[in-house]
Amino acid sequence: MLLALMQANAAVLDVEANCAAVDEAAGKAAAAGASVLLTPELFAVGYAPRRIRAELDPAALASIRRTLAEIATRHGIALVYSLPAVTGEGAWQITATLVDAQGAELLSYAKVQLFGAEERHAFTPADAAPAVVDLHGIPTSLVICYDVEFPETVRAAAVRGARLVLVPTALSEGFEAVPQLLVRARALENQVTVAYANHSGTEDVCDFLGGSVIAAPDGSLLAAAGTGPELLFAELPEPAGAAEGAQAGEAGVAYLADRRSETYRSWGA
Repeated sequence: MLLALMQANAAVLDVEANCAAVDEAAGKAAAAGASVLLTPELFAVGYAPRRIRAELDPAALASIRRTLAEIATRHGIALVYSLPAVTGEGAWQITATLVDAQGAELLSYAKVQLFGAEERHAFTPADAAPAVVDLHGIPTSLVICYDVEFPETVRAAAVRGARLVLVPTALSEGFEAVPQLLVRARALENQVTVAYANHSGTEDVCDFLGGSVIAAPDGSLLAAAGTGPELLFAELPEPAGAAEGAQAGEAGVAYLADRRSETYRSWGA
């Protein structure tokens, strides 16, 4: 399966312009033969947590979701997008959604690990573990940005059978170790492919790193972006079967099979 990853600069609260950018990227990705396009965290509304909470009308979210689903349908490509969502109890969360090439929702996820005062002021952390769905024969899961920096999050997806973890992110300058070390470690230690899609440029008061990556199950990089707008592509490795993967692992080390979970629990870890 060919995966496309969009790295771009969003305009805060200019939904029309941001969706147009996703539309253009989806068209290029589909023309190149990609089956799925991954976009950055909160890209459709821009990354500015306090402004989003203060200025975005939650009634507009349903329309934005329809627009993004229509983009997937028009280009015949699965799409991962990230938007705020408001729960039935009125809590605002950061979410990611995977829709198929017909615009039907396959998977949704709400961010568990909020980063910094801005996010914690505007949003409420979720508690649900990442789920897994089949995407063109590859068991696929979602996590968001800071989530991937915690071993527990990607491990939770992996033990549920994920072989591909898609990560919309909004990573600022100064955190180069995240895509270059942590994302690759998450891929290696869980024998999964991890795709990490970041913003570029400046939005509101945040200067973004760029540096999006697609890391293979052996920790190597299948693709890496610079600092500016870019559309990355990677042909994903065929996932090992459940038995084969458990015994040997895609990296030649059976990290998942060799876990001693009961022992770790006895440590209070």
